Amino acid sequence: MAAEDVSLSDKLRFLAAPDAYAPRPAAVETIETHMSYVFLAGARAYKLKKPVRYPFLDFSTLRARARDCREELRLNRRLAPDVYLGVLPLTLEDGRLALGGSGAVVDWLVEMRRLPRENMLDRVIVENRTGEAPLDALCHTLAQFYRRATRTTMTPADYVSRFFSEMEINRTVLTRNDFEHRAQAARLLDWLDARLAASRATLEARAREGHVVDGHGDLRPEHICLTAPIVIFDCLEFNEALRQVDPFDEIALLGVECAQLGAPELFIRFAEGLAARLENPAPLSLVTLYGAWRAALRARISLAHLLEPAPRTPAKWSPLAERYLVIAEHLLVEDGRGFPQS
Repeated sequence: MAAEDVSLSDKLRFLAAPDAYAPRPAAVETIETHMSYVFLAGARAYKLKKPVRYPFLDFSTLRARARDCREELRLNRRLAPDVYLGVLPLTLEDGRLALGGSGAVVDWLVEMRRLPRENMLDRVIVENRTGEAPLDALCHTLAQFYRRATRTTMTPADYVSRFFSEMEINRTVLTRNDFEHRAQAARLLDWLDARLAASRATLEARAREGHVVDGHGDLRPEHICLTAPIVIFDCLEFNEALRQVDPFDEIALLGVECAQLGAPELFIRFAEGLAARLENPAPLSLVTLYGAWRAALRARISLAHLLEPAPRTPAKWSPLAERYLVIAEHLLVEDGRGFPQS
């Protein structure tokens, strides 16, 4: 077999086998995400990028995947320096695949230290253990990160235009005739557009005054491990523009995702916890507007899965989109004071 003949299925079959790794694990668990495959092998995890292309990323070539693996390593070491161990080649020599071998490179993987699943924030929320969780330590870790983060070079006008551009895409997807909640979505998007327009000057000021940074980009509970120290991983490495965020926009995303999992009270707790630790915090009215915008965006992303040729878990996406729309509406009611409490 030549290097150009190695298919994705060949790679997946090899990486799913315990013999691919040293030391050899008892078993390998394979997790498929939208853009990657993750192989859990003993004390390590290995991520293989899918050879896909979307409007917001391009993993279609070996060179592009190599570049993205290196960028993932660099960026994630900001918040998880001991977790991201390196980038390994998948090689072919004498017709046999090897991880980290000396043959022709057929792909690249990010090697990580495996984290304890029971300490992930999403698991803590689902198991109703937030009372025991070091949530103040999480806010402290994030505040330190945002203080050190590189300030954006985006202009205030460009920063604001992104919100409205994404809203146009939201409307295109969420008001499709085959979405049963399209009328609810249309009303919500009208309301959200009006609130964003009324807040234009405030949003521009956040960028102009240096409060928009190169952040994590995908701050969700499943990317936070509540160990000592706190570990925050799996940042959005493939698109620099999408990482340019106000910290209070990013913390709003985290609050929305916690609400979706059943812990809406964490939205205000995280917003106030970050505000207490950063200079020039955003007003709560802006944080809740950020949250409503993020919830609408997450509704769109959920529904967009159904537009793919072969969506995974198709029954999941429409109900999930509807839950995000409900969260967005609650956040817009009286600047978040109408948000449901558990």
